[in-house]
Amino acid sequence: MRFKAVLFDLDGTLADTAPDLGGALNALLVERGHPERALASLRPYTSAGTRGMLRAGFGVQPGDADYADLAARFLELYAERLCVDTEVFPALVPVLDTLDTHGVPWGIVTNKPRRFTEPLVDALGLTARCACIVSGDSTDHPKPAPDSLLLAATLCDLPPADALYVGDDLRDVQAGAAAGMATVAAAWGYLGVDTPIEHWGADWTIQHPAELATICGLALATS
Repeated sequence: MRFKAVLFDLDGTLADTAPDLGGALNALLVERGHPERALASLRPYTSAGTRGMLRAGFGVQPGDADYADLAARFLELYAERLCVDTEVFPALVPVLDTLDTHGVPWGIVTNKPRRFTEPLVDALGLTARCACIVSGDSTDHPKPAPDSLLLAATLCDLPPADALYVGDDLRDVQAGAAAGMATVAAAWGYLGVDTPIEHWGADWTIQHPAELATICGLALATS
């Protein structure tokens, strides 16, 4: 086994949260007198959380006059539909089963605030299976800083170099590299809109979750 633990980003890597984040944004757009946006057009912005969704829907960014008000209301609406249509990416289910079968601990490192992360992971039925759950406010400096990944390694009682980090955003690769971890860019995810995935500098870029088992030197579990 090449790695002793596998860590996953949450939104767009482990779970498809775009339907509920997009639903919250569309509810906010309607409240403010704007038409809804097609979910497909919102997906690339989803990994950036509130900042990305408000950029997509309203063209605003932190520091703009109405950003704080829009962000507060967006989060209220998201809390109301946190796990209505969200699900673990189906192709990742056998990967998680494989890790469990071989006794390889896996966890979640996300920039999502704890007040959303923990109930969402619980609703997905993953809490008891996670070796660690590190949220965006678990440390003072979220990704792309390495702090949250270093905390995850500590919680797993492993040196960072023994862990593999999987994410669907440039900042995931940046954080993993800064923490001294090998990194995987998950091409099935949301990927953002600014830097093409081939320029992220990940150790591996994969199209399908099953490739993770190969990277880890494991035979994929079958049902």
